[in-house]
Amino acid sequence: MRIVPLHEARHLPLWRRPTTLLLLMAFAMPLAFATWSALLNNFVIDAAGFTGVEIGWLHTVREIPGFLAIGVIALIIFIREQVLGLVSLLLLGAATAITAYFPSFGGILTLTMLSSIGFHYYETVNQSLQLQWLPKDRAPQVLGWLVAMGSAASLLSYGLLVVTWRAYDLSYATVYMAGGGATVGIALYCLLAFPQFEAPDPQTKKFILRRRYWLYYALQFMSGARRQIFVVFAAFMMVERFGFDVHEVTALFLINFVANIFLAPLMGRAVARFGERAALGFEYVGLTLVFLAYGGLYYFGWGVVLAASLYVANHIFFALAFALKTYFQKIADPRDIAPTAAVAFTINHIAAVFLPAGLGYLWIVSPGSVFAVASGMAATSLALALLIPRHPAPGNETIFARPLAAPAE
Repeated sequence: MRIVPLHEARHLPLWRRPTTLLLLMAFAMPLAFATWSALLNNFVIDAAGFTGVEIGWLHTVREIPGFLAIGVIALIIFIREQVLGLVSLLLLGAATAITAYFPSFGGILTLTMLSSIGFHYYETVNQSLQLQWLPKDRAPQVLGWLVAMGSAASLLSYGLLVVTWRAYDLSYATVYMAGGGATVGIALYCLLAFPQFEAPDPQTKKFILRRRYWLYYALQFMSGARRQIFVVFAAFMMVERFGFDVHEVTALFLINFVANIFLAPLMGRAVARFGERAALGFEYVGLTLVFLAYGGLYYFGWGVVLAASLYVANHIFFALAFALKTYFQKIADPRDIAPTAAVAFTINHIAAVFLPAGLGYLWIVSPGSVFAVASGMAATSLALALLIPRHPAPGNETIFARPLAAPAE
């Protein structure tokens, strides 16, 4: 494949530029992952009779590849990051496509593991490429557009599912094959149509754990722990407690992604204007309140309308998480981006390996307590976010560092 230095890529046709590739990848991944997510809770209950214990174990298995994302550092010694990302995308799509053909506890866990390897290795490499290829002054805005593109793909996937699931009496196998197959097709196109882009700073291809990145590591750990509780138990609650069917769960996801299509670009502009500390602080305050309200659904018997509203609000707050990426981009040595992306993904998934299974047992006893734990984690994240300086930079990673001269507003 032709190798093109990044500074020369602007001379390529628009459809062959790095940003176009990032947009296509952002569109392809949710076609498989959103389909898998939309059907998951109903599929595992209908096909394999899952309870909170089994769903907890499934998500623990799903997060093991995220914990092992540090393996990307070894792989990029032999494989270019761009190729590794697209091959991982292929694996995600292929594993999703055949999920319904293995409707047992062991089969579902095996396919979940394979699709998860593809998902987590893709996400690790994708984050690295975004931070290497996007200029710092435009990164928040472009990342906002990438979130919007992913939401548009999810909207397409969920919208088709809502319209066709009952009307055409679709099977799980048909829908999984369609979503996973579309991801495979786009990944193959990207492998063949784009040159290999060469960033100006060669990446360090060894394990790196730097003291000055400690706040970024801490925020990644809390983000992974908090997100797992929401991903595993919020949608499961909608099915188990409120009896949502596939098309109803999908309609809820649909609302989330319609909101993100319009709000994510605005959030990108807000991060650029007000900074990462303000954006992350706003996100964590919102998540603390949302998780407290989730607990109230069980303790005070609040209804399904509030539960659905909280689910949408949670997704909107999560869309601000890309501010953590731009914070790291501002404080990082450009050569550290790829290895630190792998290390950060591993840190992000430390809690994910044991939290879903452990909280699955707590769920049986006290579902509201699970969300109380999540609220405490969101409050801890808020305290950490307040340590980010207004203008982060190398040498000015936290408010405790000696401040650098602030740029003019």
